[in-house]
Amino acid sequence: MSDHRHTPYRPLAADGSPEAAADAFLERVEQRRSVRFFADAPVSRELIEKIVAAAGTAPSGANKQPWRFVAVSDPALKRKIREGAEAEERAFYDERASADWLRDLSPLGTDASKPFLEEAPWLIVVFKLMEDDLQQNDSRRVYYVNESVGIAVGLLLAAATYAGLATLTHTPSPMAFLGDLLHRPRFERPFLLIPMGWAADDCTVPDIQRKDLDQILVFE
Repeated sequence: MSDHRHTPYRPLAADGSPEAAADAFLERVEQRRSVRFFADAPVSRELIEKIVAAAGTAPSGANKQPWRFVAVSDPALKRKIREGAEAEERAFYDERASADWLRDLSPLGTDASKPFLEEAPWLIVVFKLMEDDLQQNDSRRVYYVNESVGIAVGLLLAAATYAGLATLTHTPSPMAFLGDLLHRPRFERPFLLIPMGWAADDCTVPDIQRKDLDQILVFE
């Protein structure tokens, strides 16, 4: 037995049946879409704090919690982020992307122009920590970083959707310019750029379909 202290776990009981609770959650998150048209209505700092707090509940390798969420609302800084992202996107569309990649992107109607990086009231820049910053012991190693941060981002998106906010997972590549603009230490590496806000009244999204359950679930 481990000598480390444990604390009692009391799972949250669902209102009604567990199946009904799962149905209610599914009904909300089914509405999540990648949105590129944002309203200029403000989103409170308190709401952003609650959403990021939800992300921070994610499991992580050895409980190292290797994530940092930088919330940007300053218009001048958002413009710099847009300029940096569009420079990388132009190189992607003009030089780096394969023909197959561009063909797969064509139904989404995307290009190198990213006005949503200024229009969204918040940009959440997610960094993955390549060293432990908790200093709980002598080891600064981190484990399963991509998996841990990916799970945290999933919770972030779910929490934002549950609150009624629109989001987009944006991945300009390479993303090193984000660390420079936001003055992050070198052991923090950009992972994802997420515009967050209210969807514009005239917002549209690509008419695409998700896979059916029997295409993603196998029982053995």
